[in-house]
Amino acid sequence: MCELFGFSGPARRRLNRPLEEFFSHSSQHPNGWGLALLDGSLPEIDKEPLAADRSAYLRARLREPVLSSFLLAHIRYATIGSIERRNCHPFTGLDAEGRRWTLIHNGTVFDSPELEDLARVQEGETDSERILLQILRLMDRERAKAGRPLSEGERFRVLDRFMVSLSERNKINLLISDGDLLYVHTNQEGTLFCRSWEKGTLFSTSPLFPDLWDWKQVPMTRLLAYRKGSLAYVGADHGRVYVPNPDQIRLLYLSFSGL
Repeated sequence: MCELFGFSGPARRRLNRPLEEFFSHSSQHPNGWGLALLDGSLPEIDKEPLAADRSAYLRARLREPVLSSFLLAHIRYATIGSIERRNCHPFTGLDAEGRRWTLIHNGTVFDSPELEDLARVQEGETDSERILLQILRLMDRERAKAGRPLSEGERFRVLDRFMVSLSERNKINLLISDGDLLYVHTNQEGTLFCRSWEKGTLFSTSPLFPDLWDWKQVPMTRLLAYRKGSLAYVGADHGRVYVPNPDQIRLLYLSFSGL
């Protein structure tokens, strides 16, 4: 479907080498690319609805140092949603207290009634964008109940509960930023990996430089949160492993295409 890449660390690092390797996978994921640098006061987000290896802009961008302590990148293989910029990752938005959330997703939501009404208000067509909109809605609801800004731990618990419900019957591989924490979730075997690097942590759908670098699978079926490259929170193991079902996938795509 798509591939994810992320870095969380204590200081800015030059990320050109792993990014170049990651974006070299775009021949198998040709429908868009995105890059978000998240360690400034405002995120720096670039994306285009074409293969990364065909982007003159991205080639020029990677010839210059890419320095960041908090970064997300995505290459898209379109399954739901047309090949347009509005359907490219990352997706980003503000909650009611002005906190910016940024999300990249590799997976498919087959069944989630709580997201259905968001199709009327989203800019694009993807289930990934609806996940982000639901996160913003849940954070706003919890803030209204509390009557004050949510703490870091409260934000984690809201997102943890959402991952438990969303993972039932759905493939949910996500990297999400709230500006402070990097939230990580996977529920399919062998589809998200991590490794220590430059005193931080790298994440990738496919191990990069596998002959040179050792990777380990991200623990499945639980939400993790990293602060400056170190694990800060671990959610409960919900046990909802996604196993691909070809008939389920075929019916979803036929429904989306209107056939």
